[in-house]
Amino acid sequence: MLSLFKNTLRGFYLAVCSCLMLLPVHSGLAQTQAEVPSFEERKALFQYEKGQLNIREVGSEKRGNVTIRDITFEGVPGKDRVEAYLVIPDGDGPFAGILWGHWLGHHTSDRNQYLEEAVDLAAKGVVSLLINAMWAEPHWYENRVLEEDYENSIQQVVEMRKAMDLLMSQEKVDKERVAYVGHDYSGMYGSIAAGVEPRAKTYVFIAVTSSLYDWAFLANQPKSKIAYVRQNAVFELTDFISQIKGSVLCQFSNTDPFIAKTDGNLFYNALKVEQKERKRYAAEHFMGTAEIRADRTAWLIKELGLKE
Repeated sequence: MLSLFKNTLRGFYLAVCSCLMLLPVHSGLAQTQAEVPSFEERKALFQYEKGQLNIREVGSEKRGNVTIRDITFEGVPGKDRVEAYLVIPDGDGPFAGILWGHWLGHHTSDRNQYLEEAVDLAAKGVVSLLINAMWAEPHWYENRVLEEDYENSIQQVVEMRKAMDLLMSQEKVDKERVAYVGHDYSGMYGSIAAGVEPRAKTYVFIAVTSSLYDWAFLANQPKSKIAYVRQNAVFELTDFISQIKGSVLCQFSNTDPFIAKTDGNLFYNALKVEQKERKRYAAEHFMGTAEIRADRTAWLIKELGLKE
């Protein structure tokens, strides 16, 4: 999250929650729950026309036996193109594939966050796609208009689904050995995409909470909280998390000021997969320690059958 709120954000969040409890919204929230469409109807929100990626290469860089292609592709027609890196090892493959999603933070809050990790994994036989999410835009969080969250959330999930299309369309990628790695908001929106269409073999979710509402009101307030909750109830994360298939590693901080332990546990417990693991670390929300990276790499090596 944002360094501006580093020391006070958790307290502010708790204060907001306390105020909401005092508001006469119980009947409105009950009505909201009754109005939520079926899961199949919610899945339909994220439909898109397959095959329209329109990939453009901006440039490329060679690092040893690895090529980093700087590309853009079409996410939602008529909207800004999605910026991405495609990291490809030399050789004929077949290679595993990983789609990476970055956090919202005060540094490397874009496709560069996991670039070095992707380059290192290329030597183990991985093609990686690293995408910019909407929170890569500077000051996105504090400048966003909350009444636009609904449409922007749909767009973000569609872009993640199309990114998975792009990764799986690479000739060298073994479609049976694909992973998704998402940190912070990318973990949460990535869980929606995974619930809509579970195509990856394994997932790594890093520093995620169980509801988008947990962070929705920390900087700005909507014109009407009841209207906001009613409209965005379709994005209830635990409903999508429960649809995920494959294996899952969840990585959490023991001292995260933005994620209560109970909220992380709700995310983890919503997973219905047979193989899942939860690890906790002495780390900040950035989750950038060598131990965390080593555990993630070990998980990906095992689940994707990579070179040691």
